[in-house]
Amino acid sequence: MTEDARFEDAGGQPLNLGAMDPEDLQVLSALAQDSVLTVGDVAWEKRHHRLALLINRLRREDGVHASPPERVRALLVIENVQKVAAQGVNPGERDTVLSLLSVTFEPGEDGAGFVELTFAGDGALRAEVEALELRLKDVTRPYTAVSGQVPDHGA
Repeated sequence: MTEDARFEDAGGQPLNLGAMDPEDLQVLSALAQDSVLTVGDVAWEKRHHRLALLINRLRREDGVHASPPERVRALLVIENVQKVAAQGVNPGERDTVLSLLSVTFEPGEDGAGFVELTFAGDGALRAEVEALELRLKDVTRPYTAVSGQVPDHGA
């Protein structure tokens, strides 16, 4: 039997990053790539203009893939959200597993635009935002990935 990874074993500290411009978002997207979550882990807080996702993030920040791979639970939060649209993601199917491929920004006028979360299998969430503001924050200690595998996107 293998032990779960211990937080003390990790070289770095828990992530707590923000993205307020497209360059920052590229870094955040790379760190969130291949995260898995269920539809039930997505919360649209309309009153607070916030879209929050509780993700199981694949740890890549040390520059070397751990063997076996490690994941950590993290919050991915999009602020200043006015509307959310979904394609291929049914809010009623809360147990459906999603695999995050990318987080991108399509600029509009005066700093507004759209944050798009693209999932494997043609699913997507599109958040209309007044301004680009995202956070990625680890909320648990790392653990050994249940699959024991790193996703392969084929080259």
